[in-house]
Amino acid sequence: MSSLRKSLAAATVLGGLSLSGCATTEYVDEQIALVNGRVSALESTVQQVDGKATAAMTEAQSASGAAATANQRLDALTARVDGIDARLVAPRRPRH
Repeated sequence: MSSLRKSLAAATVLGGLSLSGCATTEYVDEQIALVNGRVSALESTVQQVDGKATAAMTEAQSASGAAATANQRLDALTARVDGIDARLVAPRRPRH
């Protein structure tokens, strides 16, 4: 009888493992659908962020160009102001 009990116990264990170890096709399809949904949402978010980053880069390049132009104009005005300042500070000859 011990042999019969061992066989029955082995069959029970194997049966339990075989039932708990297999996933149904429906379950797998549901899980894949969930993952695909999350991947799609993530791709959408990445595209939005990429678009915003591209727009920010374009705006930053434009601002850099405007700053360079402003610096050039400032340099030109500095020379003119220095010339005017030199004329104002220079001693004047008295009018007689």
